[in-house]
Amino acid sequence: MISASEFRNGITIELNGSVCEIVEFQHVKPGKGSPFVRTKLKDIINGGVTETTYRPTEKFPQARVDKKEYQYLYKDGDLYTFMDTENYDQIALGDDIVGDNMKFVKENDMVKVNSYNGKPFAIEPPMFVELEITDTEPGFKGNTATGATKPAIVETGAQVAVPLFVNQGDRIKIDTRTGEYLSRA
Repeated sequence: MISASEFRNGITIELNGSVCEIVEFQHVKPGKGSPFVRTKLKDIINGGVTETTYRPTEKFPQARVDKKEYQYLYKDGDLYTFMDTENYDQIALGDDIVGDNMKFVKENDMVKVNSYNGKPFAIEPPMFVELEITDTEPGFKGNTATGATKPAIVETGAQVAVPLFVNQGDRIKIDTRTGEYLSRA
């Protein structure tokens, strides 16, 4: 059990039959009245976000979310297949679980599969990936306005905004959380 006074970002708790992650919290001690904890909770199964307040003494059961490394093998229709590199077990996850997280992941890349009570509910791609540009328009000399970008397609099929000096065939580093270009690789 964890009390509301012990809340920290990233902690997962069980609340009303669902599993919630603490996204944001604030301990408030008003001049008059009793203190309280203002929290923003994200339901990790369906993605809904709620804001609520609790007394610091309220207790909640802490949820155990397992994160395990898996290797992405291939996509077959709307199923993505992953392999546990320790015991070679394979699991297939659908688009509803994988979502948009696979747009920067190539075959054989490692991802983290998040599960609760043995049931996978989400994947986490690596924070940064290096991918090759497969299609982009060439940059033109003199077209160098500050911060100018152009669209580019990477080898996984995702579109990224890149600076004008980046050309087809270049390898670039991408932040998978935001989908932004970071640098040439």
